[in-house]
This record gives sequence, C-alpha cells and structure tokens, in this order.
Amino acid sequence: MPIPKWMFCYKLYFYNMKLIILVFCLLVQVGINAQNLMDLKKNVQQKIQQQAGSFSEDEAAAALRQALSQGATLGAEAVHKTDGYFKNLKIKIPLPADAQQAETKMRNIGLGANVDEALLNINRAAEQAGAAAKDVFVQAIQGMTVKDAISIIKGASDAGTQFLKQNASNGLYTQFKPIIEDALQQVGATKHYAALATQYNRIPGVSKINPDLADYTTQKAIAGLFILIAEEELKIRNNPAARSTELLKKVFQ
Repeated sequence: MPIPKWMFCYKLYFYNMKLIILVFCLLVQVGINAQNLMDLKKNVQQKIQQQAGSFSEDEAAAALRQALSQGATLGAEAVHKTDGYFKNLKIKIPLPADAQQAETKMRNIGLGANVDEALLNINRAAEQAGAAAKDVFVQAIQGMTVKDAISIIKGASDAGTQFLKQNASNGLYTQFKPIIEDALQQVGATKHYAALATQYNRIPGVSKINPDLADYTTQKAIAGLFILIAEEELKIRNNPAARSTELLKKVFQ
C-alpha cells in the first residue's frame, strides 16, 4: 500500500527537525569548547603575567642581597675553619708555580717534609684570613643598586659572584694580606719557605724560585673563596631547598 503524501512530508519534516536539532547541539558544544579554550588561554596568559610581575624591583633587590649574603656567609664559614682550604681539593692552595716545578727535585734531595710543611702553613694562613671576609662582603652588598640586582637576577648563573668579585676583591685583599702575613710569620712559614727556596736556588742549573709567599697566598685564598660562593649562588638559583627565606623563594621561583 503506497505511503500517503501527507505522511511522507511529515516524516521528512520530522527527520529534518531532528537533523537541525542535532546540528544545533553540535554547534553549541563546539562553541562551548572553543570558549573554554579561549578562557584557558586567557588564564594561562594572566598567570604568566602575574608570575613575571609577582615581585617588585625593591623585592628583587632585597632578595638578591639576601642571596649574596647567604652565599658569602656560607663561603666564609667554609674556609674559616681547620682544613677549610687544606682538605678541599677544589680550593687547596698549592705551592707557587715556580716552586711547583721544583717540588719533585726538592723531594728527591730530601726536602719532602719541608715541602709538606710549607703547603700546610700556606693553607692554614688562608683559613685564618677567612674570618675577615664577611664584613667586606656585607659592605659590597649594601652598595648594590636596584639596577644591579635586576641585572644579576636576569644574568648568568654566577652573576652575583661576579658582582662581588668586582666590588669586594680589593677590600678582601686589603683585609686578608695582613692576616696571612702574620699567620705565615707566626708558624715560621715565611722563614721556612724562604730557607727552602734558598736551599733550592743553590742547586746549580735550576730556575730560581721566589721566596715571597704572602701576596701569592692572599690571591689564591680570595680565588678559592669565590669558587665556593659561586657554588652557593648556583644552589640558590637551581635548588628550592637552598632558598632560606620567603623572599628568596618568591623571587627565585
């Protein structure tokens, strides 16, 4: 029996309505998803902006001063103790370069004990001088500007250490050298090393070595101290556990 025309039209109308409703629902769903994506993107951008601006320049400067003070203090404490230099192979002070070239010959002619004593006394003198470092660093850090702080935070992993090198090295030398000279004289290192150098210089055909230890030891002591400070700075930048204050955590997140 053929389907009446009116019924056919009704079914077609009903089918089209279902199709329209389905398409409408899909469009609504797509619209919601698109809106969600736009909202998500907006939220992420806002969070990035908040992260970038979550601290002021004054907070950045204060945090940098805290970070440098922490690194400098830990570095100074690490060297200002028995074996702070002598048993730390990264900063142990060797004999001067000209004496290093002669060390094997010295040991071969029975001066090994003298060489060992000279090495120990050089490092002990540097360890005594480490106590003077903190005040010098504090003065340099107090002179740091907001501009300095921002450039350090944005700079290389040792930017803070380089700042201290530029601003504290002369002060460290001025403070360290008298202490090292006194320490070397107290243990007889200056005299013993001078005697050792004199004995070696008497060997025919050898290159003469300089018996002056104070300047050499001072320079090496300062260089070793900055090696430790650079390590502490890297920890603060890369390791959240090394950030000892809330401000450090906020700025170096």
